[in-house]
Amino acid sequence: MVKNKITLTGIKADVGSIGGHLKPSQKLIDTVDEYVHKHQDNLIKDYRISYTGDDILILLTHTGGVDNERIHKLAWDAFVQATEVAKKQGLYGAGQDLLKNSFAGNVKGLGPGIAEMEFEERPNESFLVFAADKTDPGAYNLLLYLAYTDPMYNSGLILSQEISRGYEFKIMDIAHTKANKTIRLKAPNQLYEIAALLREPMKYVIHSIFANYNQEQSVAVSTTRLKSIAGRYTGKDDPVCIVRVQGVFPATGEVVAPFELNPLVSGFARGSHCGPLMPVKQNTTISYFDGPPIVSGMGYSIRQGKLTEGVDLFDHPFWEQIRKRAVDKTKMIREQGFYGAAMLPFSELEYNQGVVNILKNLENRFKIEN
Repeated sequence: MVKNKITLTGIKADVGSIGGHLKPSQKLIDTVDEYVHKHQDNLIKDYRISYTGDDILILLTHTGGVDNERIHKLAWDAFVQATEVAKKQGLYGAGQDLLKNSFAGNVKGLGPGIAEMEFEERPNESFLVFAADKTDPGAYNLLLYLAYTDPMYNSGLILSQEISRGYEFKIMDIAHTKANKTIRLKAPNQLYEIAALLREPMKYVIHSIFANYNQEQSVAVSTTRLKSIAGRYTGKDDPVCIVRVQGVFPATGEVVAPFELNPLVSGFARGSHCGPLMPVKQNTTISYFDGPPIVSGMGYSIRQGKLTEGVDLFDHPFWEQIRKRAVDKTKMIREQGFYGAAMLPFSELEYNQGVVNILKNLENRFKIEN
């Protein structure tokens, strides 16, 4: 029997925003949508366009496999087209995430965040797409760790023989910029080693997760670091994450449940602060202190590459209370202003030249006392 292989590709970028880092204009969103629709030909099966904060997400289904040049170029050209519109409208940060002048085979290393995976489509294939803004790829570390290793969140680990075999984590050292530097570790046997790496979310990031039962991929996370590509701060990385659910994978509710924690993540204003990750409805803007860090989530079913309408994972009364909790945590950490844990360590400050110059000027004024 011929299996139906399908590829999910999520590509996300900030190419212009109204009033600073708030949201893309409707004209910008329409431009991306119209470009993808006009140039899809027989290339893609289906697509959805959305935004989270000031980033536009292009979600595509196709049969071209991962790293497909034509698929990546379609998204790249759509963002280039939108950049021209952003310039005409006078939007802030026009083309901000397009860090190279020309397309070079795929969008990896060019700026946009990308998560994609190819798999044999199940008869009842379900998946989730998370899109975050004002934070970096490590924001998903704790959430995915809990959903895939902790029976307090994933009851399938003790209720299902298949799921109890655990999962393999592919983790990337994103501080290593010369090439992809990764390691594969299996839970539960190497649970503590996985935890030891993921506790450093600005260095080690989950790239993908596979079921030990059948080696099927369940998770793909974008691992792009804009600072590493550009050599300077151009915006926070704003990662996208695709998660296949049900069957030998965690249930939808088990993946979503850890988001109630509002973990403190890096990003926020100027990409240089810590703040709680707030689960929000899709197409939510940025506001307080150029934040707080936000994440939206949508659930889909798919058959032969065709998507159903999406379900907004965080559009439910339960999440109103979680958002209020995130507000309380935001206010608490912002009370510390520039001090201590409220800001990122010096090595991770995205705008650090001011601090560098101050310390340099003061260094010669220190005196050694007997």
